[in-house]
Amino acid sequence: MLLLILLGLDGVLSALMAVFFLPMRLGPVPFPISALLSGALNAALVWAALQLTATPRLGALPLWTWLATLLVLMTITPGDDIVFGGSGLMEFGPVLLVALGAVPAAWLVMRAGDRDVRTGAASAPRAR
Repeated sequence: MLLLILLGLDGVLSALMAVFFLPMRLGPVPFPISALLSGALNAALVWAALQLTATPRLGALPLWTWLATLLVLMTITPGDDIVFGGSGLMEFGPVLLVALGAVPAAWLVMRAGDRDVRTGAASAPRAR
């Protein structure tokens, strides 16, 4: 259970990293690489959580904490600063971040849920 809590905390850290590095630029061009990196990290965190638990809902804890952190940062801006904003591609920064950051992890959770439905029972945690 402690490892799941730590993975959930890693989801929060992943969201913070993704949000604050989202406005990165490669020269004059916006380059939202943090959305892609956060998606890969979230998929790895969810995969690790799914190895520790039998239920996909609990295995999605890093994804839930990631989404909750994004929701907080979208509604309550730190220091009244604009976190999400910009022109051009960066106008779609929040959409890109949610799509690229959450879809790979959500796909893993859905795949784990489909596996449980096909077998007719919850899968047992793997031996460590």
